Amino acid sequence: MDFINEFTAKLMAMNGFTLAGFILLFLLVWFLPTLLASLFNRKHLGKIALLNVPAGFSWIAWIALIGWAATGKLSDAMARKAKLAANEHAAH
Repeated sequence: MDFINEFTAKLMAMNGFTLAGFILLFLLVWFLPTLLASLFNRKHLGKIALLNVPAGFSWIAWIALIGWAATGKLSDAMARKAKLAANEHAAH
């Protein structure tokens, strides 16, 4: 409980600019999976964004969501490559 009290006191002691910067940084980290999904996994962006809010309360869920967000185009490319290989194999 001391940590929360100390943290709250430090937040209250910040000037407006520093507090705004802290809040911006906090939100960028919290919504990092959504930002990554917008770059890599547009197919599941809505689902990832929706799950991002509760996942931020759990490090395990948040890290799993980052993994899901970052592997979108890679898994699509791998699926296309596997399908191409299967088609080539079937043609022979």
